[in-house]
Amino acid sequence: MPGNSGTNRSVRYRLFHKPRLASAPYLRYSGGGFIRKNLVMRKNMISRIAQELKHHAPFTLFGALTGVVMMVIFQHIPQHIAYNTFYILHPIHVLLSALVTASIYRTYRRDGSLPALLAIGFFGSIGIATISDSLIPYFGEFLLNMPNRGLHIGFIEKWWLINPLALLGIAIAYVRPSTKFPHAGHVLLSTWASLFHILMAVGGPINWLSYLVVFVFLFIAVVIPCCVSDIVFPLLFVGKK
Repeated sequence: MPGNSGTNRSVRYRLFHKPRLASAPYLRYSGGGFIRKNLVMRKNMISRIAQELKHHAPFTLFGALTGVVMMVIFQHIPQHIAYNTFYILHPIHVLLSALVTASIYRTYRRDGSLPALLAIGFFGSIGIATISDSLIPYFGEFLLNMPNRGLHIGFIEKWWLINPLALLGIAIAYVRPSTKFPHAGHVLLSTWASLFHILMAVGGPINWLSYLVVFVFLFIAVVIPCCVSDIVFPLLFVGKK
C-alpha cells in the first residue's frame, strides 16, 4: 500500500544494513568499565589473599617446627604405629575439611543445588587433604630416598573410612553450616598427618639435612593446601557476592 512505503523502506534498511557505529562508544565504555571493574576486584582479592597468607605464614611456620620436633621424638616409632596414627589424623582432617569447605559454599550460596554442594565438599576436602597429607610428603620421602617410602592415598586405601567421613562432613554442613573451626587447628592437624606419613617411610637414622628437607615439605604441605581451603576459597566466594 502506498501509505506504508516509508515503513517498508525502514524495515528493508534494518534487514539489509548493519547498524552504524553510533553505539560503539557506548559499547567501548560499558565493556571497558566492566573490564576495569573486574580487574580492580581481582586485584583487591589477590591483595586480600596475599595479606591473609602473610598473616597466617608465621603460625604455619610454627606448625612445621612442631612437626620437626615430633619427628625427633618419634623417629624410631614402629612403622605400623606410624601407619595407624596417620589413619587417625588423616580421616579427622578430611572430615573437618569437608565440613568447612561445604559450609563455606552453603553459607554464600544458599540457593545452590545439593549435587553442587556434594561435589564441592567432597572433591574439595578429599583433594586438598590428599595433596597435603599424602602427595607432598611422598615427594619429600622420594627426594630423601627413604627406604620404606610409599604413597598412601586414604580415599583408595581405606575408602570405607575416608569417603563416608567426607560425606558426613558435607551432611553436617547441609544441616548446620559452620566455618568456625580454627585455622590453627587445621594447620596442626594437617602438619601431624603429613609427618606420620613421612615417619612410615623413615626406616633408619635421620641426619640434619633430612630434618631440613622434612621441615620444608611440611611447610609446603600445610601452607598451600590448607591456606587455600581455609582462606582462598572463602575470599573467592565473598568476591562473587
